[in-house]
Amino acid sequence: MLSEHGPPGWIVDLLTAGELRAVYDSRILAEYREVLVRPTLSLNATRVESVLTLVRDLGFPVTPLPWPRRLPDPDDEPFLACAGAAAVPLVTGNMRHFPEACRIDVLVLSPRDFLDYLRV
Repeated sequence: MLSEHGPPGWIVDLLTAGELRAVYDSRILAEYREVLVRPTLSLNATRVESVLTLVRDLGFPVTPLPWPRRLPDPDDEPFLACAGAAAVPLVTGNMRHFPEACRIDVLVLSPRDFLDYLRV
């Protein structure tokens, strides 16, 4: 939602069109809700809530085990844990938050790389 006219926005478009399902747990929804309504981001609160509702209603909820490797920011661990539990790639614009040594078998991709991955 931070970049509507580039790969991140195109991924949100795929989600809203029902062509892609997000994997999530309650911690991920709470993190997105907290971050995306920050005044510094200037995002439309109604749109944020609409996308989060869509993720919750059409996404794939998982109950992952705790992630076995510590990340620089423990708040990022649910993202790897959910991706690992569902055996799907983790898409992030913050690759440095997910050091390779902590990923185990989870493929971590930038939004652009994820779109290329979908085309394969």
